[in-house]
Amino acid sequence: MFATILKLLTLCALAHFLNGHTVKVRDQPIPIPIPIPITTEQKYLIVRGEMSDDGSVGQSQEHLEFDDAAKLLLTSFKAQQLAANQGIEECSEPRHKATFAGLDYAILLSMLVVSLGIGIFYGFFQTGGSSSNEFLLGSGMNLLPVTLSLTTSFITAIELLGNPSEMYFQGTQFVLIVIPMVLVIPVAVKIFYPIYFKMELTSCYEYLGIRFGKEIRILGAVLYVIQMCFYTAVAVLAPAIALSKATGLDTKIAVILIYVVCVFYSSMGGIKACVIADSFQAAVLAVSLVLIVGLGCFYSGNPVQVFQTAAERNRLEFFNFDPDPTTRHTVWSVVIGGFFYWTSLFCTNQASVQKCMSLKSLKLAKIALGFAIIGLIIVFLLNFYTGLMVFNHYADCDPLTVGRITASDQLLPYYVINTYEHIYTIAGIFVAGIFAASLGTVASALNSLSAVTCEDLLINGMNIKISPEKGATYAKWMSLGFGVASFGLVFIVEHLGGVLQATLTLNGLIGGVTLGLFVLGIACKQANTKGAFYGGLLSLALVIFVGVVSQVASLETPTLATSIEHCDCHVNVTGIITGLLIEELRSATVQEGFTSWAIFRLSYMWFSMIGCLLTVFLGWLISLIIDALQRRSVLKITGKATGIDNPAISQEVFKSESPVMFTTMKPLEATSAEGHINLAIRIDDEDDSK
Repeated sequence: MFATILKLLTLCALAHFLNGHTVKVRDQPIPIPIPIPITTEQKYLIVRGEMSDDGSVGQSQEHLEFDDAAKLLLTSFKAQQLAANQGIEECSEPRHKATFAGLDYAILLSMLVVSLGIGIFYGFFQTGGSSSNEFLLGSGMNLLPVTLSLTTSFITAIELLGNPSEMYFQGTQFVLIVIPMVLVIPVAVKIFYPIYFKMELTSCYEYLGIRFGKEIRILGAVLYVIQMCFYTAVAVLAPAIALSKATGLDTKIAVILIYVVCVFYSSMGGIKACVIADSFQAAVLAVSLVLIVGLGCFYSGNPVQVFQTAAERNRLEFFNFDPDPTTRHTVWSVVIGGFFYWTSLFCTNQASVQKCMSLKSLKLAKIALGFAIIGLIIVFLLNFYTGLMVFNHYADCDPLTVGRITASDQLLPYYVINTYEHIYTIAGIFVAGIFAASLGTVASALNSLSAVTCEDLLINGMNIKISPEKGATYAKWMSLGFGVASFGLVFIVEHLGGVLQATLTLNGLIGGVTLGLFVLGIACKQANTKGAFYGGLLSLALVIFVGVVSQVASLETPTLATSIEHCDCHVNVTGIITGLLIEELRSATVQEGFTSWAIFRLSYMWFSMIGCLLTVFLGWLISLIIDALQRRSVLKITGKATGIDNPAISQEVFKSESPVMFTTMKPLEATSAEGHINLAIRIDDEDDSK
């Protein structure tokens, strides 16, 4: 395409020649030009203009005559193009558009009906599930369904549509995101999950309450509720819009179907229904991906051809070691930033922790987590290869450039619907796979939100006593309520336009701050409640400010070169040139003010790491300051009470580090005769006896 545009800007000398033959006196009206046959080499013209010293375009007679000559030539060129392309359809307005057929709707509805049936079975026919623990944890589920459910929980429809377009337009550097997935496994199975199982937690934020106190537990729960409510709305809306534009499937119908099915089986059947439904949906998703890749080998080229084209068109990139943190994807940002992102998802996200806790033992949880990550890597690699396969198919006629699609996320649906239109059921299976990913994400989120609200906010935060028998009922209604709230947010987010990307960025920012609170509690013995609380709030405010400003002020990342040289339709060259000029103007725009600072141009891959490390640092620093202030105030009170006025003694006492005595002995149950047992007296007695 760029070669064509360069040809368009070649013959400056031709303007001098044409000036003497075609340009009229400026004061006389220019007659309507008659199409003039011109050769291929004469189709393109560059008009030279004079630039004055201040940078403005000059208005000399020569410049005006050049302008007139250019208009005549372009008019002739357009007339010739229209005559030559009569009978050829416009690329942006094809006469035939592939649509969703009745059989495709039947396949999609069948998948939804099976998911509903699972909810009906576990909600009305399965024995048990009457207590809150049974509803939220499932009490000893099997390894295979939990593994499949964990895998589908981490695969969103946004990634299924976004990863192929990333390979197509930006290259393969993002493929390295699978490396931090592997690095997270030892962190999860050696540090986080042993703590959760040892404490027998229902909510992972229960740990924050045990470590720091009630305030930090509520803070973590509130952050999770906000994060997941907005994230589920975006995770449903974004693929629904993409499917609607590419397949003709109505956006509102897609959103309503997803929420009705998810709310029903997650609120009726609890965690068991979610896990079993996720297992079924994982099978649908796997069939969809494998089928598309298999057919692509026949219709879009074998793997050798795919990688050969990707290498020739500069799509293969794995070792970009650019140290600049503002570069969108490098080895450093993808591996290091991705490590913090995946750690927050695997280790401190209630949706994943809750499913691992539903297993019988820590050993099974470790196995499930390991196999889930392996499955996730396989799905991601297939998804990445699909993007390269689509690029090989459209290597010489980019559908986004010619106007067949209007956004990059529509690329994969457009490819499937149009390439495999003559193969029945393929479109239905593909859309069913996208729906399966959305169902798994939303159902897991709703069930985990009900667990967090019930355990962390109602029982712990508001001190509401809920019996185990009523706990399941409360959880069902909360799951239903969060489903309705998230459904309402869809129509709010729909009108926010550019805030969609900001919302996804906030998901990573909030997850990073939450991970920082857990790391602060596990790694920093000096951290206290006030330090964690104020450090977490301050970090949250800072990272959200940086994230939102960077999303609002950022420019679109330029894509790699695409081609339209061999399109079988009429290409609107004028529209393409206009788009390129606008893109160049945007990229040349110089930002002024504080939005031009480097911190607001950071790659989004660093946001989770920044949120985590900032929370740990500020929490630790504030804890030390508060501890020092408390020590000083205690010494002042002690000095006044004992009459010590010697400042030297006070300083020595202040500098000394007194060991903190503690015991692992559990409190004894007090009987009516004994009353309250003072454990401090018991410890002193034990020390005296020694």
